[in-house]
Amino acid sequence: MSMRVVAVKPLLYGLIIPVLLLATWQILGARGMISPLLFPTPSRIYEDFHSMLVSGELWTNLRISLVRALWGFLLGGGLGALAGLLVGLFRQLERAIDPSLQMIRMIPHLAVTALFILWFGIGETSKVLLIAKGAFFPLYINTFLGIRNADNKLHEVSRVLGFGFFKRSFLMALPSALPNIFLGIRLSLGVAWLSLAVAELLGSTEGIGYLMMDARMLGRTSVVFVGIAIFAVIGKLSDSLVRGIERRALRWNDTYRG
Repeated sequence: MSMRVVAVKPLLYGLIIPVLLLATWQILGARGMISPLLFPTPSRIYEDFHSMLVSGELWTNLRISLVRALWGFLLGGGLGALAGLLVGLFRQLERAIDPSLQMIRMIPHLAVTALFILWFGIGETSKVLLIAKGAFFPLYINTFLGIRNADNKLHEVSRVLGFGFFKRSFLMALPSALPNIFLGIRLSLGVAWLSLAVAELLGSTEGIGYLMMDARMLGRTSVVFVGIAIFAVIGKLSDSLVRGIERRALRWNDTYRG
């Protein structure tokens, strides 16, 4: 059996449930067994998707949402990874910083959204900062755990070899923490998309979330489903991209089975 066939098989298995769900949904909708206002048929949703795609409305708003999500993820995820690295390496920093960060982590997103809008208005700054807050903590926690869970034998070997602190940290501890760091990246991306939806739904004049909110007010439920599908597909693609990079980056690790 060729490698291409082996690679396609999991994809086909993964499509079974979505295809059955869409087929059942279409049949029930076509027979009038479900409300077309609450659950427009997949064919109707596709028609609206196609019209928005052709008009350019979808591309324009999708580009804006992608830029927001990217900047928020880079800002929050980057700071989270750096903070996790420092707190993992220095116990004094853990005692000084971690309790405050854990308190901030527990603040609900909706509460922070209202505050950010009050401070920064409904412009890009409040949205990017809200996304950054969401993306910060998964990477922070997983980087910290990865550093702290490094095998003690690595530290013993590094001391025998005469490595200094920075060599021990970046040549031993950091590579061993990569599985946790990649997990943190995947979780951060998911939270970044969630934060983007919250930011755009609560206060925006552009973006996919704005399209969904505008459609809800006009009773265009099919457009709301288009937005949901876009968030789901883009989120899955970004997660698959990170998983692909993860497999390549961790090929050296014999104990990794990603």
